[in-house]
Amino acid sequence: MFAVQRNPDLFHGWGKRRDFFEGWYFKLVEPRQEQVFAFIPGLSLARQVEDSHSFIQVVDGRRARLQYLRYPVDSFHSQRRIFAIEVGASSFSLDRLSLQIDGPQMDARGVVEFSNTKRWPDSLLNPGSMGFYNYLPRMQCYSQVCAMDMDLVGELEIDGQRIDFTGGRGYVEKNWGRAFPISWIWLQSNNFAERRASLSCSLGHIPFLAGSFRGFLVGLLVEDQFYEFTSINRTKARVERRGNDISIDLRNARHRLTIDAVTNPEQFVLLKGPRDGRMEPLVQENLLGQVRVRLTATDSDRLLFAGEGRCAGVEYGGEQMHVLDPGD
Repeated sequence: MFAVQRNPDLFHGWGKRRDFFEGWYFKLVEPRQEQVFAFIPGLSLARQVEDSHSFIQVVDGRRARLQYLRYPVDSFHSQRRIFAIEVGASSFSLDRLSLQIDGPQMDARGVVEFSNTKRWPDSLLNPGSMGFYNYLPRMQCYSQVCAMDMDLVGELEIDGQRIDFTGGRGYVEKNWGRAFPISWIWLQSNNFAERRASLSCSLGHIPFLAGSFRGFLVGLLVEDQFYEFTSINRTKARVERRGNDISIDLRNARHRLTIDAVTNPEQFVLLKGPRDGRMEPLVQENLLGQVRVRLTATDSDRLLFAGEGRCAGVEYGGEQMHVLDPGD
């Protein structure tokens, strides 16, 4: 148990029989930013045995299209000591993604290798991006940023279209537990023109014990400098609605980060996520959003970074009033 708590990238489902999900999210953007895909392999152990299965969700951001590929439970395989999983003939790790999908829904094959991977800094006390919350039992949902940023080499052929990802950028995260939060906001981009930077932003209203709380995990990597804004390091957050989108203001003792999301409602795709012991269509996601970011020093308002992230992943999930501040 301690090994998987200390390394949240690993598969957490050993010994689970029902009411459990685990999924990894691989987002790949080719260098011209004309194609952006998300590949989501995972396992759903439902309350009813007949609903249990493994899966790969393939999200085509440019076409706003989802393919949900369902496999038997025993098509999912994982190594114990490193993050390396297989679903059917496809495999996924922090070194490479290999697709071999032949079926009536889609054909996809090829290999993309990952290098120059940048991680969310952690420690024994605060493992992974979720920190010491990884040590708390029976939370509804856990999350982990496996790779804030990485370089891509390789190509995929998807439904007859060859896409060369060489020179592009990748990002990997995961979730596991019983179900997604009551409500959440998720923003991510590592395609900034100004400097090499990567943003990962998750906010959720999370049931815990007899109550609930709004938790958030926000990391900004600029070159090799990492800035962390989380519930753990005493950051204060304000989340406001701006039309159809969201504006977030985060402040702690050292830094202030403002994030403004911009999306086109027609570019959202409805993905499946865990709810009530099953995988249900409940995740509205956009892979062509924009995030406008401004980072300053708290004491002097000195500008440290400003940029606009393209090909941004944006999710608004559940009942948003639970994550917005009063008055919004």
